[in-house]
Amino acid sequence: MTSLGLALVLAAAFCHATWNVLVKRVGGGPELVWLFSVLSVILYLPVALWVILVERPYFGPWQILFICGSTLVHMAYFLFLQVGYRKGDLSLVYPTARATGPLLSTAFAVVLLGEQVSLQMAAGALVMVTGVAFLTSGGRRDRAAVTTSLLFGLGTGVLIGIYTAWDAYSVSVLLIPPLLLDYVSSFGRSILLSPLALKRRELIVQHWRNHRLSLLAIAFFNPLAYILVLYALTFTPVAFVAPIRELSVPLTVLAGSLLLGEGHLKHRLGWSVVILAGLLLLIAA
Repeated sequence: MTSLGLALVLAAAFCHATWNVLVKRVGGGPELVWLFSVLSVILYLPVALWVILVERPYFGPWQILFICGSTLVHMAYFLFLQVGYRKGDLSLVYPTARATGPLLSTAFAVVLLGEQVSLQMAAGALVMVTGVAFLTSGGRRDRAAVTTSLLFGLGTGVLIGIYTAWDAYSVSVLLIPPLLLDYVSSFGRSILLSPLALKRRELIVQHWRNHRLSLLAIAFFNPLAYILVLYALTFTPVAFVAPIRELSVPLTVLAGSLLLGEGHLKHRLGWSVVILAGLLLLIAA
């Protein structure tokens, strides 16, 4: 793995943790997804136009098909994640989703993209996923809440695995510019969720009135987090990128413990160290 690829994925992890914490704090449903998607379309329009004019990408039938598929999977991911955050705990839903996603995306990359995974890479990924799994344990008594959070986390993780492998093929094989792939996805969500947003326009006004700065930050960091990952995927195997993205897990868990009052700081810090050890093992492969 190159130093540039590592830098891109680490920056993406920070951006990803930031927007997830903000989404949890704001709360909401499809109307929130619509709102930050529209804001992202507005914020990134100049850059998208620049990419079109400079790179002049080719869009044939396969490119259009994969862009449409990416839009639908990402929309399902955002909607499912929103429900999970409303019904569960950030520091449980998020780690479960991020632990499931890399395993599936790496498996998809091996089966569908023909990537090779060494024993050391597998060991590093396993250590990271184990650390994430134990991060979510300890100090909880509400079994129903835990089960609900785990189910939503697993469902979200499945969608993460699907879109990671799907988009990796889109940018590395079909040569769709990463920024445009994400931009069209945001634009597509804005269109598809417009009927729901119209019905919940009072909530949208309320979100904007009470959380304007947070919404702008989500609209900026959400696309940036994934655009950085997509650019890394153009020259870095999914088997490296998917597990390293999980550094966002300890960042998000710490934010949940310190900023959202979810507690268990000592327990979660310890398992964060395990995740970092897995990361170092993976990078050294």
